[in-house]
Amino acid sequence: MNRAIVIDAASPVPPFEQLRAQLARQIQDRVLPVGTRLPTLRRLAADLGLAVNTVGRAYRELEAAGLIETRGAAGSFVSAGREEARERASRAAADYAAVIASLGIDTNEAIRIVRAALTNGIAVSPATGDPGEA
Repeated sequence: MNRAIVIDAASPVPPFEQLRAQLARQIQDRVLPVGTRLPTLRRLAADLGLAVNTVGRAYRELEAAGLIETRGAAGSFVSAGREEARERASRAAADYAAVIASLGIDTNEAIRIVRAALTNGIAVSPATGDPGEA
C-alpha cells in the first residue's frame, strides 16, 4: 500500500481518527479496491510513527463499519461488503424512483424528500411540502 497517509501530530483530531478517515476515504474513492491487503498493524504503525494500538483502533473501527475484514493470520483486506451495500442502495434508489414516477412527483420534490429523510429522519410530505408523514 503506497497511498499517502499523513498523520498531523499538531491536529486536534486523534491520530487513530486521522488514519481511519483517510483509509475510509481511500476505500470509498476506490483508491483501495476490494480485496486490497492492508499492511499489518505493526508495519503501518512503524511506517507512520504511531503506536500499534492506535492503528489497531483505526482498523477495528473500519471493520465495524464494514469497510475492511480481518482474516486471521492472513491479514486485513478491503471488504466486498461495501460494494454490496452500494448495490443495495442502488436497487433501493431504483425502487424509489419507480414509486416517485408512479405517484407523479417531480424530480426536485423527490430529491427534497430524500434530502429531508437523510438529514433528519423526517420525510417531507409530497402533498404539502411540510415535514411529517410522507
